[in-house]
Amino acid sequence: QVQLVESGGGLVQPGGSLRLSCAASTSIFRFYSMAWGRQAPGKQRELVATITSGGSANYADSVKGRFTISRDNAKNTVYLQMNRLKPEDTAVYYCRGSFAGTESWGQGTQVTVSS
Repeated sequence: QVQLVESGGGLVQPGGSLRLSCAASTSIFRFYSMAWGRQAPGKQRELVATITSGGSANYADSVKGRFTISRDNAKNTVYLQMNRLKPEDTAVYYCRGSFAGTESWGQGTQVTVSS
């Protein structure tokens, strides 16, 4: 299965921005559907953004208009640009890769939105 490593998390004030990155260790990254999910303390993990191998993106209503998912197949990397962050966006953010019936998750990166 593909190995996924997230980076870019941290502490940010409300209204601020962060960009998360997820590097994939596979030569066929371009065929993978990718996604970002998050899990806040005491809550179930939820998907916030997905992007197909063809580049079509979808977003959860809670982040639509604030978050943007993108991918760079030359770098085997998927990104999540997060703008106008809110305290309720605080969570561990995970990257997911899916291909041919398989699914892999990264270890996650913490995002904390607080003043």
